[in-house]
Amino acid sequence: METVTGQNSSLTVRAGHSVTLPCGNVINPQDKCDSTTWLYGRPGEAYKELIIHGQINTNWISKAKADRLSVTEDCSLVVTNVTREDAGLYSCRQFPKSGGKQQGPDFQVLLSVIIMTQDKHNDMITLHCAVLAYGECKHTVKWAYEGNQNDVEITPAACGSRVIFAPHLDQKLLKCNVTDTKTGETLLCDAGPFSSCQKTVPDWLRSIIVSVGLASLIITVVTVTIWTRAKGNRAQTDDNAVHNDEDEGVVTYENVGEPSASIRLH
Repeated sequence: METVTGQNSSLTVRAGHSVTLPCGNVINPQDKCDSTTWLYGRPGEAYKELIIHGQINTNWISKAKADRLSVTEDCSLVVTNVTREDAGLYSCRQFPKSGGKQQGPDFQVLLSVIIMTQDKHNDMITLHCAVLAYGECKHTVKWAYEGNQNDVEITPAACGSRVIFAPHLDQKLLKCNVTDTKTGETLLCDAGPFSSCQKTVPDWLRSIIVSVGLASLIITVVTVTIWTRAKGNRAQTDDNAVHNDEDEGVVTYENVGEPSASIRLH
C-alpha cells in the first residue's frame, strides 16, 4: 500500500499501561470516524489495517488485540494494556465517505514501549529497563538510585540499562529514567513489572516556566509599588486641599446702611 508521508508525533508508554494516539489530519464532517483508517507497521513489514472507516478490522487482528483497541470521538486510536508487540509506526489516513483516493497526507505516530524485566541469580536481583522503538532508538535509558551507589551495579546498554543489587535493597529508591531525545520528555518509572511512570518537564520548558514566573512576579511587584505610591500621593493631595480650603475661608459682615464689607481671614 502506498504511503503518503505527512506530519508525525512520537509517544512513549510503559507496557501494561494505556495510550491514546492522536489523529491530526481528521477531515470533517464524519459519522463515527467513517472517513478514518488506522494502519500499523514495523521495519521490514508492510502496513496492516487496524481500523477501516472507523471499524476494527477483525479480519486481520485477533480478538484479544481487537478488545484492546477503540476509536474516540475525535478519531484518535486508544490502545489499552500495551504490549511489546504494539511498538511501531501508526498512520492515520483520511478517505472521502463516497470512496476514492486518500485525502491529504498520513498523520504518523511513533509508539515506543518501555519494558521492565527482573531476574534472580546467585542471590542477586537484576532489573532490565529497555525501550522498544520503531527503527533506530531515539531514547536514553538510565537507572537512578537515591541511596548509596555502592549498593548497586548499573550497566548501560543499547536503548536500555540494567541494575544489579541484593534482595534486601529498597526498590522504591530505584527509578528508570527514559528520555525521548527528540521531544526532551522524560518518564521516571518505578522499579517493578507493574509500577507506574511519571512524566517530567523538559529542561528547556522548565527554564521557560521559571522565566515567565519570575517576569510575572516582577511585574506584580512593580504594579503594587506604583499603585501604593499613587494612592499615597492622592491621599496627601486630598489632605492638602482640605487645609487650603480652611486657610482661605471667607467671612462676610453686613452693616445696615453701609456697603457690605468682605473680610478675608488669614
